[in-house]
Amino acid sequence: MNVRAALKGQYHAALGMLREAVEKCPQGMWDGSGHEVPFWRVVYHTLYAAHMYLQPNEAGFSPWEGHRLDYNDLPWPPGSGPTIDAPYSREQMIDYWRLVDGRVDGDVDQLDLEAAESGFPWHQTMSKFEHQIHNIRHVQHHAAMLSGRLRLANGIDVRWVRRDGEVYKA
Repeated sequence: MNVRAALKGQYHAALGMLREAVEKCPQGMWDGSGHEVPFWRVVYHTLYAAHMYLQPNEAGFSPWEGHRLDYNDLPWPPGSGPTIDAPYSREQMIDYWRLVDGRVDGDVDQLDLEAAESGFPWHQTMSKFEHQIHNIRHVQHHAAMLSGRLRLANGIDVRWVRRDGEVYKA
């Protein structure tokens, strides 16, 4: 079994589902629409984390050129944290998505999947390999949450993306 190929495929699939949610999100929902954390901010948080955790360690991470301080953190508990006034646009998030998805193969290839630690002090109890599974689960968690928002509010479905990047067709 080629573990690196499996990780790459699952990253592309999870990120593909996130991208479809971004593309299908109505503009009125992008900036808020009754949710404490707007759609765009969940997207940015997800891409930022995926980008960062594809690196060998915290020191090896350089944020996206459009990064704004604190935009990557989701407020927890709800109602806490800094006020974020200027949302990222859908186009900015698609551009960032392209960067992250385009880095997956090369970034996975350069990781030491045998490392006993993740390279991130707040995830120090995980091996590097487990940390990659954790990262994929994080992307899929938020893609599913945003898909649920779309379905409940607008009846919009986000289709399942296979590891080769193609969507399943009914």
